[in-house]
Amino acid sequence: MEKVTLREYAKRHKLSYFNVMKMAKNGDVKSVVEVEEGKEITYVLIDEEQEKKVSENIIESSAKTLTLAEENKLLKQEIIRLKEALEKCNKRTILA
Repeated sequence: MEKVTLREYAKRHKLSYFNVMKMAKNGDVKSVVEVEEGKEITYVLIDEEQEKKVSENIIESSAKTLTLAEENKLLKQEIIRLKEALEKCNKRTILA
């Protein structure tokens, strides 16, 4: 087993640091917390079986691509939701 920091693990798998941190806390990857120079440092223990599972999950999530029409539809829905939220905020400030 190889021991690497969260940042190194994130770089290797092209993930964000925070996603790797969540994976370590959830138990998706094996991790160890060690104290060095008064600071707690989290290390990821790299195992072959674990790496296969992680790489499969990464491939599955990156394989889900949307067409332009689907993306456009989702963006329009988000705009409508944000406009409604803005109207609610404006009503609250007028009444206050």
